[in-house]
Amino acid sequence: MNKRFVRNLLFYIMVIAIALIVLFPFLWMLASSFKTQVDIISWPPKLVFSPTLQNYRKVFDEQDFLKYFVNSTIVGSLAVGFSLLLGLPAAYSISRYAQKKLAVFILLARLMPGISFLMPWYIVFSRLDLMDSYVALVLSHMLIALPIVVWIMSTYFSAIPREMEESAMVDGATRQYAFWAIILPLSGPGIITATTLSFIFSWNNFMFSQVLSMEKTKTLPIAVYNFVSYAEVNWGGVMAAAVAIMAPAIVLTMIFQKYVVKGLTMGAVKG
Repeated sequence: MNKRFVRNLLFYIMVIAIALIVLFPFLWMLASSFKTQVDIISWPPKLVFSPTLQNYRKVFDEQDFLKYFVNSTIVGSLAVGFSLLLGLPAAYSISRYAQKKLAVFILLARLMPGISFLMPWYIVFSRLDLMDSYVALVLSHMLIALPIVVWIMSTYFSAIPREMEESAMVDGATRQYAFWAIILPLSGPGIITATTLSFIFSWNNFMFSQVLSMEKTKTLPIAVYNFVSYAEVNWGGVMAAAVAIMAPAIVLTMIFQKYVVKGLTMGAVKG
């Protein structure tokens, strides 16, 4: 009993320590969003302070934050939607026909530094008069979303027995019909996982929006720059804006948590 108690105690201590290390930056950011500028930059850091909502008032009243929220939602939703439209058939083809070269090519596109695409995109979109447009941002964000969809779903499709669609094809169904009517309905957790992860990556993307967007299509990560000036950095506004940006991603992850876990582990368990 003593040994079991000690093991359990050490286990929970380790879990709490890891949780504190992981959550510390977020908790510090959350606390700082309710501090004044003086309290934020004070040393030693103030753990006890009088909270204020002034930073959030600056974010939502003085900045056009709702516009940036709508822009991020439009870009993320369209990028993920088109990535699913193209990525699901591609993932199914890779899974069923063992197209390893195509899989590696898509993986390389994801592993390449995003900055290497910026100059060609900037030139092309400038010549096509597509700068500061949703088209430019959606296409660039698909570079993030599409490989995620393909790699998650190809693993998920591989975990689904081939007999499922083969039995339907014996009864006269085409492979396309078997894919849409049988395989996709069985792939709900995987699709939710791919959708959630790709949307979060698109939502948090900074680099592509920094170069390809201007005032009309500015997204939330770029809006944080509104609190940075030549003379000073409004750390309270930056922290409040960061919390507001993270909130939808956190809520989305909490809602679909069980599906994300199942989607990420199904291929590993059955493969």
